[in-house]
Amino acid sequence: MPLKRSIQYIKGIGPKKAETLKSEAGIITIEDLLYYRPRRYVDRSSFKLIKDCFVNDTVTVYGVIRRVTISGRRKRFLEVEIDDGSDSLTGVFFGGLRYFQRVFKTGDHVLFSGRIDFYRKKQIVHPDFDFIEHEYTIKSIHTGRIVPLYPSTEKLKGIGFDSRGFRRIIRNALEAHSEQIEEPFDPFFLDRLKLLPLREAIISLHFPDTEEKAEQARKRLSFNELFFLQYYLSISKKHLREEQGKEKRAISLTAYKKFLSHIPFELTGDQKRAIDEIKADLEMPYPMNRLLQGDVGSGKTVVAIAASLFAIGRGDQVALMAPTEVLANQHLETFSRISPPGVRISLLTGSLAKNDRESVYEAISDGDSDIAIGTHALIQDSVSFRNLGLVIIDEQHRFGVNQRAELRGKGQYPDLLVMTATPIPRSLSLTLYGDMDISYIREKPGNRPPVDTIAFPESRITGIYNSLEKYINQGRQIFYVLPLIEESEKSDLKSAVETHSYLKDKIFPHRNVELLHGKMNNVDKESIMQRFNEGLIDILVTTTVVEVGIDVPNANVIVIEHPERFGLSQLHQLRGRIGRGEHQSFCILIYSDTISEESMRRIRTITDTSDGFVIAEEDLRYRGAGEIIGQRQHGHSGFEFVNLSSDLDLIMTAKGEAEKMVNAIDGIHHRISKLEEALESNALLRGIRTRRILSILS
Repeated sequence: MPLKRSIQYIKGIGPKKAETLKSEAGIITIEDLLYYRPRRYVDRSSFKLIKDCFVNDTVTVYGVIRRVTISGRRKRFLEVEIDDGSDSLTGVFFGGLRYFQRVFKTGDHVLFSGRIDFYRKKQIVHPDFDFIEHEYTIKSIHTGRIVPLYPSTEKLKGIGFDSRGFRRIIRNALEAHSEQIEEPFDPFFLDRLKLLPLREAIISLHFPDTEEKAEQARKRLSFNELFFLQYYLSISKKHLREEQGKEKRAISLTAYKKFLSHIPFELTGDQKRAIDEIKADLEMPYPMNRLLQGDVGSGKTVVAIAASLFAIGRGDQVALMAPTEVLANQHLETFSRISPPGVRISLLTGSLAKNDRESVYEAISDGDSDIAIGTHALIQDSVSFRNLGLVIIDEQHRFGVNQRAELRGKGQYPDLLVMTATPIPRSLSLTLYGDMDISYIREKPGNRPPVDTIAFPESRITGIYNSLEKYINQGRQIFYVLPLIEESEKSDLKSAVETHSYLKDKIFPHRNVELLHGKMNNVDKESIMQRFNEGLIDILVTTTVVEVGIDVPNANVIVIEHPERFGLSQLHQLRGRIGRGEHQSFCILIYSDTISEESMRRIRTITDTSDGFVIAEEDLRYRGAGEIIGQRQHGHSGFEFVNLSSDLDLIMTAKGEAEKMVNAIDGIHHRISKLEEALESNALLRGIRTRRILSILS
């Protein structure tokens, strides 16, 4: 498999340079080099006559070298004068004079690309250049075409691997090995989906004839990534269903019907739809594996209660794991308040007294607890369920894969429902959670007034303080959020510590102003949140530690300073801490008076909409997938070619085609071995690399 060979065998590399390419760019094999994606392209395909070139124009010109001279006294430089018959222009080079003297010869035909400058005459300082035989046989890789620019580092540049160097070695690799690029799909498949053949896509990735051809190449390589990811996720999903299949017991709806008659509100349409999807899953002969995405304040907990009652209705126990004791206590309060009579609910957290903890252990193991709500304490070895049938993970991104697996391992293939209050763009959902079924809750309960979001410049902060005093006089409480815990010499941002001190001593000395941040120990954090929940704190100065899971109905104002330093979805999550009571709520954003226009556009997104899914899509467009994917606790670190903010249609297509191909092959183990065999036998059949596939599956 020559494409799996070391890049040291490519002309222009060798063992030492190969080591640097490995450490600096992760390029180990010839295959890696061919898939090294340009960071962008520059159009140097349009030639200009030198007489039509003006200062600051970025151009590509063609001419014959008339003169090569070294000039300058203190700082010497090389001048290469070219003439195209209409006028002359000089290329100026600093450093490497001996090299350039050898390269440029009078009478050679050359292409120069760069920005026109003028110092006594027209010139381009350090132009990109290529030599050509004559005007009609241009075989340039650096100028006169759509030119790729590659990611590089100082170490790579030091051994000649700037963009010019990468273009040279990639051209050498393609000349030697392009015929060995194998196509995994048949021509009819490619034609139906309007995809380039793989060999043509690889060549066009690096040396496209047009910008449109470069995009077609990216699209084909993106499809490879998406297809093989979805193929393996589909295999994984079917494998689990085949391996963990079991006979499902009938669900008694008695408790659920009592619940519907017991709750003092009408379920939203999205809640009803999610509940129906969960009920259908629980009736299947294999475990449920479902993600419940709900916008802030959309009522996910009500859906979780309904799912729990279905599980109890078939004789199973339920475990609900939350990331903090505050959130676990809130779930206990909500479950106890709106569950029908007779449902036995227990709480297990790290702060329970030993005797109480032992009693909960006994109730869970004896089956005397129908629903166990808790924190990480639920996965302790001491906890043993009698018949765990449903696992619910709240704010699932706060837990690692192993923690989720440990809780699920306390039952015999229990159903799994994971919940998140962070809306995820649809393209990300389909790729990151392709092995899960997804339910969405976008509607908000009709009895809550929407949060009014207002943005002010910092120069109006005195008026904001006056408004906060008015809200406190009305009996309301306030979140006050800062991006930093402490002052930093590298930043001019306010910190939570200094703001807490200023508000407490200077602005609101007659009020109870307290501080909460992530560096505090858990006991102190839980104590402060409990006191805030009980109405004993007027203003809670904090960081993003309150981003999720805090439900204080009496807190109807949140102030966020430096909103430009937060992601849009993060701002939306912070705003979701209010608007949970009957009073009108206000989110006040305080931005710098010198904020950029781009940051102001992002702030307007928050003030103009309260739809978390719309905001998530905008966040993806602004920030890209990298930062958002960083929230995940498992799987690949990102795509090489896929653009998650614009490739939704391609994702849907790849997912559909992968599922059809998996369903067309009998036997799950056969499917797994076939693709692994294909990955080994076809050197460039790597939609994503094998190690990345295995990382996702783990």
